[in-house]
Amino acid sequence: MPYAAITYQVKPGHEDEIAEIFSGFQRVDTPLLRDSENEQVGRLLGTAVFIKDDIMVRVIHYEGDFSAIGRHMASQRGVHLLEKKLAPYLRETRDTSTQAGFGEYFRNAAMRCVSQLSVDTHPADA
Repeated sequence: MPYAAITYQVKPGHEDEIAEIFSGFQRVDTPLLRDSENEQVGRLLGTAVFIKDDIMVRVIHYEGDFSAIGRHMASQRGVHLLEKKLAPYLRETRDTSTQAGFGEYFRNAAMRCVSQLSVDTHPADA
């Protein structure tokens, strides 16, 4: 089951304010990811957010189609509320108010994965 990471460049010195914003995050209405025909194409398994100085990273654990995550998140009210509250702390402004704008940000902010290891890929003990 893969992981993805999304970066945010934030203004340093606001870690506590940003942590407070995420403490009240409204979770997505469903972890199921669907395509335009309403067929299930994946599932969100979990997320975590980390911050240090001017870098914040959201780690996403998921199954299925990664591109479906951006579409799903763009349709979530809680995500848009969080984005609005987070805006004053971002180093660069971005328009995530539309599905297209959110999708563009999501694609551009995705980090390159260089390694993913799990118990499933661990060689069996001899």
